[in-house]
Amino acid sequence: MGTVPVGRKKRADTTGGPQTFRSPTAVVVWWVWLLFAAANLIDLAIRGRDHLSLVAVAILLLATGVAYVTAQRPRIVADGSGITVVNPLRDHRIGWANVTKVDLADLLRVHCRGQDREKIIHAWAVHYSRRRKLAAETRARRRAASGRPSLGAFALGGGRRDLGFGSPAGAETSSAEAEAEQIVRVLSEYVTAARAEEIWADGTVDIAGAGAGTQVEPAGDAAADLRAAGSLEPLTSTWDRKALLTLFIPALILLVVALV
Repeated sequence: MGTVPVGRKKRADTTGGPQTFRSPTAVVVWWVWLLFAAANLIDLAIRGRDHLSLVAVAILLLATGVAYVTAQRPRIVADGSGITVVNPLRDHRIGWANVTKVDLADLLRVHCRGQDREKIIHAWAVHYSRRRKLAAETRARRRAASGRPSLGAFALGGGRRDLGFGSPAGAETSSAEAEAEQIVRVLSEYVTAARAEEIWADGTVDIAGAGAGTQVEPAGDAAADLRAAGSLEPLTSTWDRKALLTLFIPALILLVVALV
């Protein structure tokens, strides 16, 4: 469900820029709907001459707005300083130092420090089905127990090579769930790196294997560098005006047309 392959480095500034994660399926749905809506609008503009045609146009515009905010907008953007979660109507921005954990439920979740308690941001861009993954793993175990080769194995030169991630169940896991787990691993690397930098900035660090009391003092500007990089940025959530207008204006047009 992401656009960044496994193996990318954890710091965006070393990979040439921010990393964006979104659902390829949602993008396809958006473009298919856009072509469908455009074709129907052209047809209505040429042949529609009655009140029902105006209602149909208004409905198409409203449906296009819904498709935009639910399929085209949602994404996750990770850069060297923090993570931006773009949901249908709201944007959330958190510095890496304030992210405590990234995990999966039905959606990808970003746990972050709040003023009085931990907050959880759900990312619409990454969906995850535990039931579907469990079903795939169950099928893989049954196939292995019956002695039949899994889809993750093939013969090469008389031998057998496993293409799964260490187990037949890994090969059977659906690609959507596998990519969601991959995204969590990549984002968790950002969190781990930010935590290490924060510890380094906060105080001295013991050297493994060195004698007692042997320590390395962090650079005096380490904390300032973290602040300058934006890693200490607190959670900020904002409503997206464009997304709201994309829904409000077609809904208003539909209401006016329906009442006239």
